[in-house]
Amino acid sequence: MSLVVGVGASRGVPVEEVLGVIEDALREAGLSARGVAELATVDARRGEPGVIGAALRLGVPLVTYSAVELAAVPVPNPSDAPAAALGTPSVAEAAALAGGGELLVPKRKSALRDGRPGRATCAVVRRDGSGQHQHEGHVDCHAH
Repeated sequence: MSLVVGVGASRGVPVEEVLGVIEDALREAGLSARGVAELATVDARRGEPGVIGAALRLGVPLVTYSAVELAAVPVPNPSDAPAAALGTPSVAEAAALAGGGELLVPKRKSALRDGRPGRATCAVVRRDGSGQHQHEGHVDCHAH
């Protein structure tokens, strides 16, 4: 079994916020970060330092999909915000589900302690352990 974490993020979101929402989601689902095989997001966020930093700290590749690819993925929690900003009604759930698998953690949004709205989302999918990717995403970075 491997886990894929789909990540949505506003521009400028810090790596700590991205990692925080991922770690909270995994912990609450009884999952370990060691099971994460990849992070996935929309290609418009491929250069976002907070998203790249999260992939590097987790030691996994960052796989990106076009907004068109993500818009074609059925998701349980579509949203108007990414649809207006990026052209897809879902980033976190769609990116996680793009390669197939079972949605274990639906989209959740980061929560900031100071009351400001969170700027990162994540969703977690379990894929079988075949090691064969079922997607056409683009791998953007690997941790060293």
